[in-house]
Amino acid sequence: MTSDSASQDFPPNPDGILERGGLSDRLPGQAVIEKLLADREGEPPRSLLGRIFGADPLSPDNHPWYKGALGEVSVGRILEQLGPGWTVLHAVPVGAGTSDIDHVLIGPAGVFTLNTKNHTGQSVWVAGGTLMVAGKKQRHLHNASYEAARAAKLLTSGANQAVEVTGVVVIVAPKSMTIRESPSGVAVVTDRQLLRWLDSRQAVLTPTQVALVTAAAVRPGTWHRNPLAGADAAALQHQFAALRTLVDRARRRRAGWILALLIAAPVLLANLPRIF
Repeated sequence: MTSDSASQDFPPNPDGILERGGLSDRLPGQAVIEKLLADREGEPPRSLLGRIFGADPLSPDNHPWYKGALGEVSVGRILEQLGPGWTVLHAVPVGAGTSDIDHVLIGPAGVFTLNTKNHTGQSVWVAGGTLMVAGKKQRHLHNASYEAARAAKLLTSGANQAVEVTGVVVIVAPKSMTIRESPSGVAVVTDRQLLRWLDSRQAVLTPTQVALVTAAAVRPGTWHRNPLAGADAAALQHQFAALRTLVDRARRRRAGWILALLIAAPVLLANLPRIF
């Protein structure tokens, strides 16, 4: 994948209702990408041999951030398919520190906070208040519920009207997802189910209510006590696309060496008697 193709995974910013310079300019996964790139600044570059043999450009500490960014970018691309009646915000800074909400959706069907979890190739099991990934209990349900309640309080204050918010856990590319009992107050869907789930929701907000909530939601001050100017989204997009290219190239190179060894091993074993 080239840098150009990687950058296409980011949905374009919507036009019209949202003013530039606010939260509408933020990229999917922006907070995670900023953290990942900042952590990599002090790391030494790979050696020539490392590049030749496909050494991983990411450190062990980088991997969770990189995986999380890929998940948020993937869901951001899916949300781009929502109709014009929806407002979608990404990586919304909230509180007083560095916390953020992965995605905030506002439309006729209501207001939703999405907590994206990249569990590619893993089995997910849900029963009531318990969510397990590969047999290990996670706090995804608790976190999604807390985010939704926090967003409801902030939006109610910002819009000067009562705003209800539904928390959603979006599981990206799981191997399987089994829901024995639906959790109370929080939805759990896979990335493939997300649009269909949203489309199935009944309208609960009038156009006037949607406009009022949206006007509050796009203001950074609604969410954060000390909103700061965001980083250059285009520059972040370019840097992350370049990093994805490095990671993908290194992965292909490692796979190539492994394949070469698998092919060469039988030949070497067959010729050992002649050598000795």
